[in-house]
Amino acid sequence: MNEELEERIRGYARFRGGTLRERLGYGIHGIVYVMEDNKNLGRMAVKVHGAGAPYRRERRVYERLADLRLSSLRGFAIPRALRFDDEWLAIEMTIVAQPFVVDFAEAYLDGPPEFPEDVWVEWEAEKQEQFGGNWTTVSAILEEFRRRGIHLVDVNPGNISFRQGGA
Repeated sequence: MNEELEERIRGYARFRGGTLRERLGYGIHGIVYVMEDNKNLGRMAVKVHGAGAPYRRERRVYERLADLRLSSLRGFAIPRALRFDDEWLAIEMTIVAQPFVVDFAEAYLDGPPEFPEDVWVEWEAEKQEQFGGNWTTVSAILEEFRRRGIHLVDVNPGNISFRQGGA
């Protein structure tokens, strides 16, 4: 799927009249690059999704974030969506620096996905291990999102990233 996504994001950049620069990330739902907009002389992140459901989830989260005028939480930057393209399953967004919270393809609005309690217990134990001493901060960030009706599931140090060298 990576090769297919690489081709699709190159096609999207051509379609938009942009030039792809460095890759910022990739995962099971999509791929993200820096793109220079050759018409407006700006730089942005662009994410092309591999499937419609994660794209629609992420789009709805960005729409909610815009409605809430939320661009940061507890000092962590959140990208702002600039453009959606339903045909290409693409989201153009601002580029943010650490510390940040990114990637909402596995985020759910107004309630978490329905998993058995033991799955949630295992999930939290895994996240505590991944984040170590930063788990208290991550947990507080997740609660802030939940209070706004956004339930993050894909939580890892690549998506909730602290400043280099610590919090």
